[in-house]
Amino acid sequence: MSEQSFEQMFEEQGMKQIRTGEIVEGTVISVKEDEIVLNIGYKSDGIISRYEYTNTPNVDLTTCVSVGDKMEAKVMKVNDGEGQVLLSYKKLAAEKGNKRLEEAFESKEVLKAKVVKVNQGGLNVAVEESSVFIPASLVSDSYEKDLSKYMDQEIEFVITEFNPRKRRIIGDRKQLLVAEKNEKKAALLATLSEGQKVKGTVKNVTDFGAFIDLGGIDGLLHISEMSWGRVENPKKHFEVGSEIEVLVKEINGEKIALSLKFDDTNPWLDAANKYAVGNVVKGKVARMTDFGAFVELETGIDALLHVSQISKEHVDKPSDVLKVGQEIEAKVVDFNGDEKKISLSIKALQSDDAETEESTEE
Repeated sequence: MSEQSFEQMFEEQGMKQIRTGEIVEGTVISVKEDEIVLNIGYKSDGIISRYEYTNTPNVDLTTCVSVGDKMEAKVMKVNDGEGQVLLSYKKLAAEKGNKRLEEAFESKEVLKAKVVKVNQGGLNVAVEESSVFIPASLVSDSYEKDLSKYMDQEIEFVITEFNPRKRRIIGDRKQLLVAEKNEKKAALLATLSEGQKVKGTVKNVTDFGAFIDLGGIDGLLHISEMSWGRVENPKKHFEVGSEIEVLVKEINGEKIALSLKFDDTNPWLDAANKYAVGNVVKGKVARMTDFGAFVELETGIDALLHVSQISKEHVDKPSDVLKVGQEIEAKVVDFNGDEKKISLSIKALQSDDAETEESTEE
């Protein structure tokens, strides 16, 4: 009988031959916190260390696999010096992950994976033990100083660059958020119309107005539209995060102009009766010029008290006899509802008082 080779003897006994780099399948026969032992049908068992199982540090392998589980792994060394076969699960998983990422890159598929590392430069997410880097500038559609909130979170992204040889696999989350916002904007714009009342949240307040989030698109509430009266400082009237009901004044493409000047609160609606010529009214001096003082009769309605109508006596400048905030009483001498102009006179009221006194004396 011819002599048999060592390999032939193993094959006859059902023992297979393995080589470095080969993919083998085995059954878990033992598992410890830091080591998995596989029966791979070879003369020696296969060993997967914690480091060769996953990139996650200090993981307890007993929580990952159980005795009897079937596993595939890559042969790293046929004989480690102690007669055991060194295997790697993570390298096989990484190869499968790279293949998965390549397919996703070519098809522009949206992936979802867990963030395993956070640093100032961005995020690292793991796809079947393959690492994808998402630069900080591509994590969100707005600047975020602290990315730590993403740790251990599952996020969606697309692969925009795939070069495993240079270990450069880049993900982009920002474009997904931008696309989602654009969809919401389009859907919201389709429901809005000029003259409509809508609710929103104050997003930002500036010296010239406030930006209101209407649920996916921002509208501008200009300082001139915040009240029928004057608003000197928007930051004193609005707080970021507060809810507010506004009027859609104008829509121009994606630009939305808002207002708080609701028609039913317009103070000029019944002004013709309240401030008819001859009526005696009270108000506060709001501001002054060289030619007269503007008196606030109520929010949104100012009247002019000309310098010549301040007193029967000669007055050079309104500030000589009046102060801002001072309450005065005067007579309405002119009303123009179309131009929203009202003229007052203290002098006329003084004349009326004088005539009344003369009549009483007679």
